[in-house]
Amino acid sequence: MKKLENKFAVITGGAGGIGKAAAELFLKEGASVLLVDLKEEDLKAAAEELGGKNVEYIAADVSKEDEVKKYAQYAKDKFEHVDVFFNNAGVEGKIKPITEHPVKEFDHLMGVNVRGTWLGMKFIIPLMREGGSIINTSSVAGMRGMANLSPYVTSKHGVDGMTRTVALEMAPSKIRVNAINPSPVDNDMMRSVESGMGGDKPEEARKQFEAMIPLGRYAENKDIADVVLFLASEESRFLTGVILPVDGGMTAKL
Repeated sequence: MKKLENKFAVITGGAGGIGKAAAELFLKEGASVLLVDLKEEDLKAAAEELGGKNVEYIAADVSKEDEVKKYAQYAKDKFEHVDVFFNNAGVEGKIKPITEHPVKEFDHLMGVNVRGTWLGMKFIIPLMREGGSIINTSSVAGMRGMANLSPYVTSKHGVDGMTRTVALEMAPSKIRVNAINPSPVDNDMMRSVESGMGGDKPEEARKQFEAMIPLGRYAENKDIADVVLFLASEESRFLTGVILPVDGGMTAKL
């Protein structure tokens, strides 16, 4: 039997690298999937790339309550209930010292990464049954400090705290809540970070990041998606409230 046979899953950030890789695995393992992301054209392209079968999508800004309600209602209308919620949408923000960081940028990043994660759980949990699984995307930045990334680091510490708290709240309902904390992943988000740190020499920033990872490389999207699948499945049935580094050993050096 497939790991997610006849399950219904919602994935925010579904048109991005990690979200799409997770959707591909979920579909292979028997799930039906609703992708949520900001731009409909990106979602349409992702759905087509995934084959279209058993894939729904809806555009929404996860930082806005009405739009989160909208995608939750869409999930209810299409699936009736939700078994797996991969609460994955996030942004990285600008790389600047705190004294130079615009307040508007801080508010935007917190709105997506923290408010969006919180709103997603608030409105999807009522659709979940006993045995459901929520996976929040955090970061190794949620487990340490990183200079010039104060809004992002703050937001991911918030996601980790939120994960532990909601795991305790939902344990009586047998809904599991865990977080994944990836190291740098070889996708578009890291291209932005590399450019922000390395200026006209982003390859130097990449080398610096890779030197911080004992396994000596960035994660691939599938490296992260494989762990998400594990947390979504019954194989992780006794895990909740876990903050799980998926980081090639990066946080082992703390």
